[in-house]
Amino acid sequence: MKYPLGRYVYGLAAIGFGICALAWHDINNLQQIKALGDVPHREILAYIVATIEILGGVAVQWPRTARAGAVALGTIYFIFALLGLPHIIEHPLVYNGFGNFFEQFSLASGAMILYACSGPIAPARTARLAQIGYYSFGICVVSFALEQLFYLSATASLVPKWISPGQMFWAMATTAAFALAAIALLTGFMARLASRLTTAMIVGFGLLVWLPALFADPHSFQNWSESVETLAIAASAWIVADFLDQRRSASRALIRIGAAALVGFLVFRFQPAHRTRPVSRP
Repeated sequence: MKYPLGRYVYGLAAIGFGICALAWHDINNLQQIKALGDVPHREILAYIVATIEILGGVAVQWPRTARAGAVALGTIYFIFALLGLPHIIEHPLVYNGFGNFFEQFSLASGAMILYACSGPIAPARTARLAQIGYYSFGICVVSFALEQLFYLSATASLVPKWISPGQMFWAMATTAAFALAAIALLTGFMARLASRLTTAMIVGFGLLVWLPALFADPHSFQNWSESVETLAIAASAWIVADFLDQRRSASRALIRIGAAALVGFLVFRFQPAHRTRPVSRP
């Protein structure tokens, strides 16, 4: 990617995940580790995961190591998503399990796009991997809209009371925004704008909801984990936006090359024939 700002934010969020896990003495606060149940040496496993997240976050900051970092982080997030499946199977009518799954899967989708666009891969394979990641993220945005819809009151309670015209208004507005963004991403209609606005909206969640919560209670693991997860999802949306910008630039370059080739062909094909005058003899 030419200006991979999303990649840098994605890596910083992964580093934040790892630091949060290492900073809290009660490492069992990690929901993903809890899903494993009573397995031996769970704390050691959590420290290993945190180390991988930190190293993967550092790796994606540089083009030469970005693919390795994307593989490490994508694998971790995909495993975290799979660990949520037993809860979904056990409680299929409770959407919270689905919401947790797609939150982690959105991070894995971002890693897939990052991997596809960060190395010397064959063009066909690059396009295929990036498209899979792109549509996977679009499906995750559908889940974001459904999760807010099913828990509309809880969503409204997170909105600061001082923001007019009211908490429920913004809960409904952001739910509708997620739904429209999902339609745009999955259909391709105004997808670039939708990806940018989705990124900005999620960043807004972090600034207006979780940043004040951090100042209010900086010792809360939940506040830190929710803040970092919000940043990570925003980074995944940013990666999608960067991917669409890159694809648009490539399409424009192909159009310019094709137009130049067509003009050259027409000039060559229809240029007037030059007649040579016979040499006069004395």
